[in-house]
Amino acid sequence: MLEHFRLSALLPARQHLWTVGGLLTLNLACNVFANTSFQFSAIAPNWKGFLAWQVAGNLAGFIAVLTLTGLLKYLPLSIAYPTTMGLAILGVQVIAARWIFHESIAPAQWLGVLLVVVGLWLIQR
Repeated sequence: MLEHFRLSALLPARQHLWTVGGLLTLNLACNVFANTSFQFSAIAPNWKGFLAWQVAGNLAGFIAVLTLTGLLKYLPLSIAYPTTMGLAILGVQVIAARWIFHESIAPAQWLGVLLVVVGLWLIQR
């Protein structure tokens, strides 16, 4: 049984690559927006700002969950979940923390980013 196992069976069919790519991109955007919203919520000067950013972040998080569910139509869970989480880590670390909030990223954290990239590559192999 295992001798018939082929990695290509885990990857989406060629006609679905645009759909999978779109879902991954939307998932990444929603994850970054959700986490950015939660940071803005944490620094909001009043409860209205806090609540507004919480609602926005949770809505984006819900859409991220829906995109993951859509990905599961084309990819097995063992590929879809770690891929979306790895991309979310990269997106939040680099896009949100560095570019939006101007947080410094230590060399060890950049090494972590590189290791996540390597991990994503290995998952897709």
